[in-house]
Amino acid sequence: MAGPLQLEELKRGRRMLIAPSLLSADALDVAGSIEKLEGEADWLHIDVMDGHFVPNLAYGPAIVKALRKRYPEAFLDVHIMAEPAEDFLDMFLAAGPSLLSVHVEAAKHIHRVLQKIKDAGVLAGAALNPGTPAALVYPVLHMADLVLVMSVNPGYGGQSFIPETLGKVRELRARREELGLGYVIEMDGGVNVKNAPEICEAGCDAAVAGNAVFGQPDPAEVIRKMRSSLG
Repeated sequence: MAGPLQLEELKRGRRMLIAPSLLSADALDVAGSIEKLEGEADWLHIDVMDGHFVPNLAYGPAIVKALRKRYPEAFLDVHIMAEPAEDFLDMFLAAGPSLLSVHVEAAKHIHRVLQKIKDAGVLAGAALNPGTPAALVYPVLHMADLVLVMSVNPGYGGQSFIPETLGKVRELRARREELGLGYVIEMDGGVNVKNAPEICEAGCDAAVAGNAVFGQPDPAEVIRKMRSSLG
């Protein structure tokens, strides 16, 4: 059974972890895109979309299994955007994720879902859409290893950052301190070199960046610049 994420140990002294989203990688050469990261990425973020909960289709358990085989030491951050979330757990848990996040909006029984993930020895995350209040995840914060705040409407890469979501991050950070919990706060959507410092200052411990990284000629250099911008 997975233990809770130890925030400071996890960050290894870094102000904010960077998790490139493979949704923006070269679909015909995902491994090649990963190699271009030159080891600069902290996590690899894998988006799962069902064309129902979100208006797009992307990635199944096969790619998670292949990534685990190819990169046995990689931290695979799997984000399920599918409903009902319960129907997707077994297939992805068997594929070898490091962390599995599901949307509170897509799970009928989010407590049971998080418990099942943790019982499988995988870290459990609860995700929130931009229009979903942070309070919706309050009842299970004690179970969550990570809370994922979407800063774009999920479904497509390359969207513009929604600044109002920073308020939700600040709220979750304050709640964490108030309750003495240790969950990681992650932001996903529209993250780039320019807004990374503001996202970090709001309280994010990890940030997903897709098009901003893989859409550039030198993805590794983008991550280095992003990390440098945090001071």
